[in-house]
Amino acid sequence: MRVLRRLRIENLVLIREAELELVPGLNAITGETGAGKTILAQAIGLLLGSRGDSALVGPEGAEAYVEAELDLPDTLLEEEGLEALADLRPQDEEGLVLARRVFSDGRTRAYAWGRAAARDDVAAAAERLLAMSGQFEQRRLARASYQLDVLDAFSGDEQLRRRGEARRAWRELQAARRRHDELRGGAEAAEQRLAELRALVEDTLDMEAEDEDSLRAERERLLHVTELAAGAGAAGEALAPDDGEGAASLVAVAERAISPVESLAPELRRAGDELRDVELRVRETATELRSFLASLEAEPDRLEQVEGELDRIAEAKRRFRCASYDELLAHAAEAREELDALEEGADPVAAAGKAVEAAVRRVEQLAAAMREARRAASEPFATAVAAELEGIGMGDGEFRAALGEREPSATGTDLVSFLIRPNAGLPFAPVAETASGGELSRVALAIAAVAGGETIVFDEIDAGIGGQTAHAVGETLERLATRAQVVTITHLPQIASRAGRHFRVEKVAGDPTHTRIEPLGEAERRDEIERMLGGREFLTAVQSD
Repeated sequence: MRVLRRLRIENLVLIREAELELVPGLNAITGETGAGKTILAQAIGLLLGSRGDSALVGPEGAEAYVEAELDLPDTLLEEEGLEALADLRPQDEEGLVLARRVFSDGRTRAYAWGRAAARDDVAAAAERLLAMSGQFEQRRLARASYQLDVLDAFSGDEQLRRRGEARRAWRELQAARRRHDELRGGAEAAEQRLAELRALVEDTLDMEAEDEDSLRAERERLLHVTELAAGAGAAGEALAPDDGEGAASLVAVAERAISPVESLAPELRRAGDELRDVELRVRETATELRSFLASLEAEPDRLEQVEGELDRIAEAKRRFRCASYDELLAHAAEAREELDALEEGADPVAAAGKAVEAAVRRVEQLAAAMREARRAASEPFATAVAAELEGIGMGDGEFRAALGEREPSATGTDLVSFLIRPNAGLPFAPVAETASGGELSRVALAIAAVAGGETIVFDEIDAGIGGQTAHAVGETLERLATRAQVVTITHLPQIASRAGRHFRVEKVAGDPTHTRIEPLGEAERRDEIERMLGGREFLTAVQSD
């Protein structure tokens, strides 16, 4: 499960400073009306691209700051529109850190991994990993690409694998078309193409399939050589020191004490045999540790060499526009084949044309396979969402996932439209145009409960509901939280009581007044749920009745 690990807020409206460590399941945020719960929604909104406003800057300084640390899916930065962020990613960085800073004059700055980035790029990445109710959910549900993503997620892992292959095949097709166009452009363009092929082959000379992973592992080891040496040295000294007695010597003492009396008590022979075996193994281990220490000292310049090789790989990936090391090696192999063919007298333009035809066939094959999977999944998906909608109080919950066609792209040639009819007699209409407010949040919940997804933030899901519907929404959220991370800002105890982590938002009087957000322990949580139920006096009165 990919999650929002941490949310940090500084000087945003009434929040001086808060850091929320979130769990993978259901996270609840509660507090009195007016305590400042909506500030959390504003913080996430900034990450999703909300415009800055000087009113967001609190009294503690000249700027407000919001930062989120998220899990980074393996292929996220390969997606169209995120190329700029991919270039900013620090080497070996496994997570994604996105941030927005708002200044007192309303200007903002956006960051990825602490590096300046375009606001739209940060928002595009955040939208792929964070879903939030309200205007953001309306915008998200209106986006055709999101609806396609949801249906594909419901279709299963095989469809997601096809999508990855289709994305790579689409890139290959675009590259093949560029090559073909370049070669048709004349002798100068052809010569440039040949120069690039030769450079690709030369820059990847001697690179093997496992090189990058093994080099990264070796670099990690070399970066921690001091800790490795200290640990191995201490262990070796404990087992067999140069001076004094170690574990091996003490075992030998024990063995010598047992040996003379083994014949007198046969049951001691087993202990003697084990002691002799232990002494031998301890001395062998001490020898291995000394060899390991010697190997650490043998190549003092090795870290610099490893860093140089990794830099060479990174530069080659950047220069030849490859998203991964495997893609770089594949392009290098194709370049060698193309150069070999040219040396044998092949027509480069004709060869490039055949490459385009082959790439087109591959794209079409994958598009057809994805279309078949989507057609098979659309009706079961719609039926499941309709059942969820009915369960959480959305009328008869009539829902459809209508399939259409569009121009070919990296995701195929299909268009998906989510349609809803919340009340009998009305026509089906797009979800984003039909539902609003709390209804839209519940539609989003129903869709997510069926298809799973990323981190989902609900701010209005309990608007206008209570009683049995509140219980049903709580149950659905709890079920969803087994497949996706859920963060819900709520005033309903039926929802908050199911959370794996519970935060309370509290307004603290002072000069100036500020808002505090804290995780609750078990006792504090019981008190908060009691408050949400009406307080101890109310509960006592109800019980007495």
